[in-house]
Amino acid sequence: MSKLREARHDAPPPSGRRRVVLALGAGSGFVLSGALAQGLRQLVGSAAPVPVASNDRTALRGRAPSIFVGHGSPMNAVQDNRFTRTLQRWGREIGLPRAIVVVSAHWLTPRSTRVSTASEPETMHDFGGFPAELHAMRYPAPGAPALATQTALRLGPRPVAVDAQRGLDHGAWTVLHRLYPAADVPVFQVSIDIAQAGAYHLAVGRALGALRDDGVLIVGSGNVVHNLGATERGAGETAHATTAWAEEFDQQAKRALDAGDHAALVAHERLSAAARTAVPTPDHYFPLLYALGAARADEPARHIFEGFQSGTLSMRCLQWG
Repeated sequence: MSKLREARHDAPPPSGRRRVVLALGAGSGFVLSGALAQGLRQLVGSAAPVPVASNDRTALRGRAPSIFVGHGSPMNAVQDNRFTRTLQRWGREIGLPRAIVVVSAHWLTPRSTRVSTASEPETMHDFGGFPAELHAMRYPAPGAPALATQTALRLGPRPVAVDAQRGLDHGAWTVLHRLYPAADVPVFQVSIDIAQAGAYHLAVGRALGALRDDGVLIVGSGNVVHNLGATERGAGETAHATTAWAEEFDQQAKRALDAGDHAALVAHERLSAAARTAVPTPDHYFPLLYALGAARADEPARHIFEGFQSGTLSMRCLQWG
Protein backbone atom coordinates (compact mmCIF):
# COMPACT_ATOMS: atom_id res chain seq x y z
CA MET A 1 0.00 0.00 0.00
CA SER A 2 1.23 3.52 -0.76
CA LYS A 3 2.43 5.50 2.21
CA LEU A 4 1.28 8.86 3.45
CA ARG A 5 4.14 11.17 4.37
CA GLU A 6 4.11 13.68 7.19
CA ALA A 7 7.06 16.04 7.39
CA ARG A 8 7.38 17.72 10.78
CA HIS A 9 9.71 20.57 11.64
CA ASP A 10 11.67 20.13 14.85
CA ALA A 11 11.11 23.65 16.12
CA PRO A 12 7.53 24.90 16.49
CA PRO A 13 6.68 28.27 14.89
CA PRO A 14 6.34 31.41 17.04
CA SER A 15 2.59 30.87 17.33
CA GLY A 16 3.21 27.57 19.09
CA ARG A 17 1.56 25.53 16.37
CA ARG A 18 3.44 22.75 14.62
CA ARG A 19 3.62 22.58 10.86
CA VAL A 20 2.44 19.35 9.29
CA VAL A 21 2.94 18.85 5.58
CA LEU A 22 1.04 16.00 3.97
CA ALA A 23 2.59 14.94 0.68
CA LEU A 24 -0.09 13.85 -1.74
CA GLY A 25 1.45 14.15 -5.18
CA ALA A 26 3.25 11.73 -7.42
CA GLY A 27 6.12 14.21 -7.73
CA SER A 28 6.87 13.74 -4.04
CA GLY A 29 7.28 10.01 -4.46
CA PHE A 30 4.08 9.19 -2.56
CA VAL A 31 0.73 8.45 -4.16
CA LEU A 32 -2.48 7.79 -2.28
CA SER A 33 -4.09 4.47 -3.02
CA GLY A 34 -7.81 4.53 -3.78
CA ALA A 35 -8.70 2.96 -0.43
CA LEU A 36 -6.48 5.33 1.53
CA ALA A 37 -7.79 8.38 -0.30
CA GLN A 38 -11.37 7.30 0.34
CA GLY A 39 -10.65 6.76 4.01
CA LEU A 40 -9.15 10.22 4.35
CA ARG A 41 -12.14 11.77 2.59
CA GLN A 42 -14.43 10.13 5.14
CA LEU A 43 -12.16 11.28 7.96
CA VAL A 44 -12.18 14.96 7.00
CA GLY A 45 -15.93 15.00 6.39
CA SER A 46 -17.93 17.40 4.30
CA ALA A 47 -17.59 21.05 3.43
CA ALA A 48 -18.19 23.96 5.77
CA PRO A 49 -21.68 24.45 7.26
CA VAL A 50 -24.39 26.03 5.15
CA PRO A 51 -24.11 29.82 5.61
CA VAL A 52 -26.81 31.97 7.15
CA ALA A 53 -27.64 35.60 6.50
CA SER A 54 -25.21 38.08 8.01
CA ASN A 55 -25.64 41.85 8.15
CA ASP A 56 -26.55 42.94 4.60
CA ARG A 57 -25.44 39.71 2.91
CA THR A 58 -27.88 36.90 2.32
CA ALA A 59 -26.80 33.27 2.02
CA LEU A 60 -25.78 32.11 -1.44
CA ARG A 61 -27.87 29.21 -2.69
CA GLY A 62 -26.88 26.81 -5.43
CA ARG A 63 -23.63 26.91 -7.40
CA ALA A 64 -21.17 29.58 -6.34
CA PRO A 65 -19.51 31.73 -8.98
CA SER A 66 -15.85 31.85 -9.92
CA ILE A 67 -14.34 35.33 -9.75
CA PHE A 68 -11.11 37.17 -10.48
CA VAL A 69 -10.18 40.31 -8.58
CA GLY A 70 -7.48 42.77 -9.61
CA HIS A 71 -6.33 43.61 -6.11
CA GLY A 72 -3.74 46.35 -6.70
CA SER A 73 -2.17 48.07 -3.71
CA PRO A 74 -2.78 46.89 -0.12
CA MET A 75 -3.99 50.45 0.51
CA ASN A 76 -7.31 49.45 -1.07
CA ALA A 77 -8.08 47.85 2.29
CA VAL A 78 -8.35 51.32 3.87
CA GLN A 79 -9.15 53.64 0.98
CA ASP A 80 -12.57 54.61 -0.33
CA ASN A 81 -12.67 54.65 -4.13
CA ARG A 82 -14.72 53.34 -7.04
CA PHE A 83 -12.92 49.98 -6.93
CA THR A 84 -13.46 49.33 -3.21
CA ARG A 85 -17.10 50.41 -3.41
CA THR A 86 -17.58 47.99 -6.31
CA LEU A 87 -16.17 45.12 -4.23
CA GLN A 88 -18.51 45.95 -1.35
CA ARG A 89 -21.52 45.91 -3.66
CA TRP A 90 -20.24 42.77 -5.40
CA GLY A 91 -20.08 40.81 -2.14
CA ARG A 92 -23.71 41.69 -1.41
CA GLU A 93 -24.76 40.61 -4.90
CA ILE A 94 -22.98 37.24 -4.67
CA GLY A 95 -24.22 36.47 -1.17
CA LEU A 96 -22.52 34.44 1.55
CA PRO A 97 -20.89 31.28 0.16
CA ARG A 98 -20.34 28.14 2.18
CA ALA A 99 -16.57 28.71 2.01
CA ILE A 100 -14.01 30.60 -0.04
CA VAL A 101 -10.83 29.36 -1.69
CA VAL A 102 -8.35 32.04 -2.77
CA VAL A 103 -5.53 31.67 -5.27
CA SER A 104 -3.35 34.71 -4.63
CA ALA A 105 -0.40 36.13 -6.51
CA HIS A 106 1.40 36.30 -3.17
CA TRP A 107 1.71 32.59 -2.43
CA LEU A 108 4.18 31.05 -4.87
CA THR A 109 5.56 27.55 -4.29
CA PRO A 110 7.82 26.23 -7.05
CA ARG A 111 7.48 22.53 -7.98
CA SER A 112 4.38 21.86 -5.88
CA THR A 113 0.94 23.21 -5.02
CA ARG A 114 0.13 23.82 -1.37
CA VAL A 115 -3.22 24.05 0.35
CA SER A 116 -3.63 25.93 3.64
CA THR A 117 -5.37 23.96 6.38
CA ALA A 118 -5.06 26.38 9.31
CA SER A 119 -8.19 26.44 11.47
CA GLU A 120 -7.57 30.08 12.43
CA PRO A 121 -5.45 31.63 9.66
CA GLU A 122 -3.44 34.64 10.72
CA THR A 123 -3.64 37.96 8.88
CA MET A 124 -0.32 38.32 7.07
CA HIS A 125 1.13 41.79 6.61
CA ASP A 126 3.43 40.71 3.80
CA PHE A 127 4.38 44.22 2.68
CA GLY A 128 6.44 47.14 3.88
CA GLY A 129 6.41 50.92 3.77
CA PHE A 130 2.70 51.31 4.43
CA PRO A 131 0.89 53.19 7.25
CA ALA A 132 0.49 51.69 10.72
CA GLU A 133 -3.26 51.71 10.14
CA LEU A 134 -2.83 49.03 7.48
CA HIS A 135 -0.44 46.93 9.55
CA ALA A 136 -2.89 46.99 12.44
CA MET A 137 -5.72 45.50 10.40
CA ARG A 138 -6.89 41.95 11.05
CA TYR A 139 -9.22 39.71 9.06
CA PRO A 140 -10.18 37.00 11.57
CA ALA A 141 -12.06 34.65 9.25
CA PRO A 142 -12.09 30.97 10.27
CA GLY A 143 -10.23 28.42 8.19
CA ALA A 144 -11.73 25.36 6.54
CA PRO A 145 -9.26 22.55 7.33
CA ALA A 146 -11.54 19.65 6.38
CA LEU A 147 -12.55 21.17 3.06
CA ALA A 148 -8.96 22.23 2.38
CA THR A 149 -7.74 18.67 2.90
CA GLN A 150 -10.45 17.38 0.58
CA THR A 151 -9.30 19.93 -1.98
CA ALA A 152 -5.70 18.75 -1.71
CA LEU A 153 -6.90 15.22 -2.48
CA ARG A 154 -8.85 16.55 -5.44
CA LEU A 155 -5.72 18.12 -6.93
CA GLY A 156 -3.75 14.86 -7.05
CA PRO A 157 -1.86 13.24 -8.67
CA ARG A 158 -0.07 16.58 -9.05
CA PRO A 159 2.57 17.27 -6.36
CA VAL A 160 0.44 18.68 -3.53
CA ALA A 161 1.07 19.40 0.16
CA VAL A 162 -1.03 20.81 2.96
CA ASP A 163 0.24 23.61 5.18
CA ALA A 164 -1.34 24.00 8.62
CA GLN A 165 0.39 27.31 9.36
CA ARG A 166 -0.13 29.44 6.28
CA GLY A 167 -2.14 32.57 7.02
CA LEU A 168 -4.06 34.86 4.66
CA ASP A 169 -1.73 37.02 2.58
CA HIS A 170 -2.72 40.50 1.48
CA GLY A 171 -3.85 39.26 -1.92
CA ALA A 172 -6.55 37.39 -0.01
CA TRP A 173 -7.58 39.43 3.02
CA THR A 174 -7.55 42.94 1.54
CA VAL A 175 -10.02 41.69 -1.09
CA LEU A 176 -12.17 39.66 1.33
CA HIS A 177 -12.26 42.60 3.74
CA ARG A 178 -14.32 44.41 1.08
CA LEU A 179 -16.37 41.48 -0.20
CA TYR A 180 -17.21 40.02 3.24
CA PRO A 181 -16.27 42.58 5.92
CA ALA A 182 -17.74 40.51 8.78
CA ALA A 183 -15.04 37.84 8.19
CA ASP A 184 -17.64 35.16 8.85
CA VAL A 185 -17.03 32.85 5.87
CA PRO A 186 -14.43 30.04 6.19
CA VAL A 187 -11.40 30.70 3.97
CA PHE A 188 -8.40 28.75 2.75
CA GLN A 189 -5.78 29.35 0.09
CA VAL A 190 -4.25 27.32 -2.72
CA SER A 191 -0.75 28.28 -3.82
CA ILE A 192 0.63 28.79 -7.32
CA ASP A 193 3.32 26.43 -8.57
CA ILE A 194 5.23 29.22 -10.28
CA ALA A 195 7.52 26.76 -12.07
CA GLN A 196 4.61 25.63 -14.26
CA ALA A 197 3.32 27.14 -17.51
CA GLY A 198 -0.13 28.59 -18.11
CA ALA A 199 -1.91 25.37 -19.13
CA TYR A 200 -1.07 23.82 -15.76
CA HIS A 201 -2.76 26.64 -13.85
CA LEU A 202 -5.85 26.48 -16.04
CA ALA A 203 -6.08 22.74 -15.30
CA VAL A 204 -5.76 23.25 -11.53
CA GLY A 205 -8.50 25.86 -11.77
CA ARG A 206 -10.66 23.33 -13.59
CA ALA A 207 -10.15 20.85 -10.73
CA LEU A 208 -11.10 23.54 -8.20
CA GLY A 209 -14.22 24.36 -10.19
CA ALA A 210 -16.02 21.25 -8.91
CA LEU A 211 -16.13 22.90 -5.46
CA ARG A 212 -18.55 25.47 -6.80
CA ASP A 213 -21.37 22.92 -6.78
CA ASP A 214 -20.97 22.77 -2.99
CA GLY A 215 -21.35 26.53 -2.65
CA VAL A 216 -17.62 27.30 -2.50
CA LEU A 217 -16.59 30.62 -4.02
CA ILE A 218 -13.43 30.46 -6.16
CA VAL A 219 -11.36 33.67 -6.01
CA GLY A 220 -8.32 34.40 -8.15
CA SER A 221 -6.52 37.50 -6.87
CA GLY A 222 -3.86 39.24 -8.95
CA ASN A 223 -3.81 41.80 -11.77
CA VAL A 224 -4.13 41.38 -15.54
CA VAL A 225 -1.48 44.08 -16.00
CA HIS A 226 1.12 44.33 -13.24
CA ASN A 227 4.51 46.01 -13.60
CA LEU A 228 5.43 47.69 -10.33
CA GLY A 229 8.49 49.30 -11.87
CA ALA A 230 6.29 51.17 -14.33
CA THR A 231 3.58 52.46 -12.02
CA GLU A 232 2.75 56.13 -11.61
CA ARG A 233 1.95 56.52 -7.93
CA GLY A 234 0.32 59.93 -8.31
CA ALA A 235 -2.03 58.86 -11.09
CA GLY A 236 -4.78 57.70 -8.74
CA GLU A 237 -7.75 55.82 -10.18
CA THR A 238 -8.44 56.24 -13.89
CA ALA A 239 -10.78 54.70 -16.45
CA HIS A 240 -7.89 53.92 -18.79
CA ALA A 241 -4.18 53.30 -18.46
CA THR A 242 -1.78 56.21 -18.73
CA THR A 243 0.46 54.23 -21.09
CA ALA A 244 -0.39 52.62 -24.43
CA TRP A 245 1.22 49.27 -23.58
CA ALA A 246 -0.87 48.74 -20.42
CA GLU A 247 -4.10 49.70 -22.16
CA GLU A 248 -3.32 47.49 -25.17
CA PHE A 249 -2.63 44.35 -23.14
CA ASP A 250 -5.67 44.87 -20.91
CA GLN A 251 -7.93 45.30 -23.94
CA GLN A 252 -6.46 42.29 -25.72
CA ALA A 253 -7.11 40.21 -22.61
CA LYS A 254 -10.68 41.53 -22.49
CA ARG A 255 -11.27 40.51 -26.10
CA ALA A 256 -9.93 37.02 -25.44
CA LEU A 257 -12.08 36.72 -22.31
CA ASP A 258 -15.20 37.81 -24.18
CA ALA A 259 -14.45 35.28 -26.93
CA GLY A 260 -13.80 32.49 -24.41
CA ASP A 261 -10.39 32.02 -26.04
CA HIS A 262 -8.62 29.98 -23.37
CA ALA A 263 -5.68 29.17 -25.64
CA ALA A 264 -4.90 32.85 -26.15
CA LEU A 265 -5.15 33.60 -22.43
CA VAL A 266 -2.95 30.65 -21.48
CA ALA A 267 -0.25 31.80 -23.91
CA HIS A 268 -0.29 35.35 -22.55
CA GLU A 269 3.23 35.99 -23.87
CA ARG A 270 1.73 36.04 -27.37
CA LEU A 271 -1.50 37.83 -26.46
CA SER A 272 -0.09 41.25 -27.32
CA ALA A 273 3.11 42.94 -28.42
CA ALA A 274 2.98 44.66 -25.03
CA ALA A 275 2.99 41.38 -23.08
CA ARG A 276 6.63 41.53 -21.96
CA THR A 277 6.10 44.96 -20.39
CA ALA A 278 2.57 44.33 -19.09
CA VAL A 279 3.43 40.95 -17.52
CA PRO A 280 7.17 40.99 -16.76
CA THR A 281 6.59 38.10 -14.33
CA PRO A 282 3.44 35.94 -14.40
CA ASP A 283 2.72 35.81 -10.65
CA HIS A 284 -0.14 38.33 -10.81
CA TYR A 285 -1.46 37.06 -14.14
CA PHE A 286 -1.72 33.36 -13.26
CA PRO A 287 -4.61 33.77 -10.73
CA LEU A 288 -6.78 34.78 -13.71
CA LEU A 289 -6.23 31.32 -15.20
CA TYR A 290 -7.44 29.60 -12.02
CA ALA A 291 -10.70 31.57 -12.05
CA LEU A 292 -11.05 30.99 -15.78
CA GLY A 293 -10.40 27.27 -15.41
CA ALA A 294 -13.09 27.01 -12.73
CA ALA A 295 -15.66 28.52 -15.11
CA ARG A 296 -18.10 26.38 -17.10
CA ALA A 297 -18.17 26.36 -20.88
CA ASP A 298 -21.63 27.98 -20.91
CA GLU A 299 -20.66 30.81 -18.52
CA PRO A 300 -19.55 34.00 -20.29
CA ALA A 301 -17.15 36.35 -18.54
CA ARG A 302 -18.80 39.33 -16.86
CA HIS A 303 -16.62 42.41 -16.37
CA ILE A 304 -17.52 43.63 -12.90
CA PHE A 305 -14.91 46.39 -12.77
CA GLU A 306 -12.71 48.00 -15.41
CA GLY A 307 -10.11 50.65 -14.76
CA PHE A 308 -6.58 51.34 -13.58
CA GLN A 309 -4.77 52.49 -10.49
CA SER A 310 -1.31 54.06 -10.37
CA GLY A 311 -1.40 54.53 -14.11
CA THR A 312 -0.65 50.99 -15.23
CA LEU A 313 -2.19 48.54 -12.73
CA SER A 314 -5.25 46.95 -14.32
CA MET A 315 -7.95 46.54 -11.68
CA ARG A 316 -10.15 44.43 -13.97
CA CYS A 317 -12.52 42.14 -12.04
CA LEU A 318 -14.52 39.30 -13.57
CA GLN A 319 -17.22 36.82 -12.69
CA TRP A 320 -18.32 33.54 -14.22
CA GLY A 321 -21.63 32.06 -13.13
